[in-house]
Amino acid sequence: MKKIVIASNNPGKLREIAGLLAPLGLEALPQSAFAIPEADEPHHTFIENALAKARHASRLAGLPALADDSGICAEALGGAPGVYSAHYAGLPKSDARNNEKLISDLRGRANRRAHYYCVMVLVRDADDPEPLIAEGRWFGELLDTPRGGGGFGYDPYFLLPELGRTAAELAPEDKNRLSHRGQALRRLLAALQEAAYPG
Repeated sequence: MKKIVIASNNPGKLREIAGLLAPLGLEALPQSAFAIPEADEPHHTFIENALAKARHASRLAGLPALADDSGICAEALGGAPGVYSAHYAGLPKSDARNNEKLISDLRGRANRRAHYYCVMVLVRDADDPEPLIAEGRWFGELLDTPRGGGGFGYDPYFLLPELGRTAAELAPEDKNRLSHRGQALRRLLAALQEAAYPG
């Protein structure tokens, strides 16, 4: 497996995933390179959406496909926005409006604990009966005021108390090492290696 299609059109995600795959000699191609439209994400769980996206991209590209579904889960909001993180403020998708809604919904709440969650799914082909699945969680707190110019999504509001910095203030290599997506992808690649060379 030398080429893999990434089932996403999100430039931030594509950058992060390609950066994590490059050292392994895997060429990550965005689904846009094959004119693949975004898959529907009708499900209420991250894993079902990720699997639907991976099968969709693999079927149309004729290549193994990697998909993730991820979001931020605020404890005080019962885990919202969760699976709806990308369009929390409605369509069209907008990071600015999503952040504005999240901070508005948290106004007056003392509990600011939150975590990013990511599930990654790799299918070798569209009908793969044994998709590889891995997950990661990244714990922090939500701020009222954004900090930092890096990252994307909710990163400027996601504080890592032990570092005193937001996800948007981290260097890309540090974010890849610590993040929910980095954790999930490392676990997925370990599972891939184990599946290829059991024992």
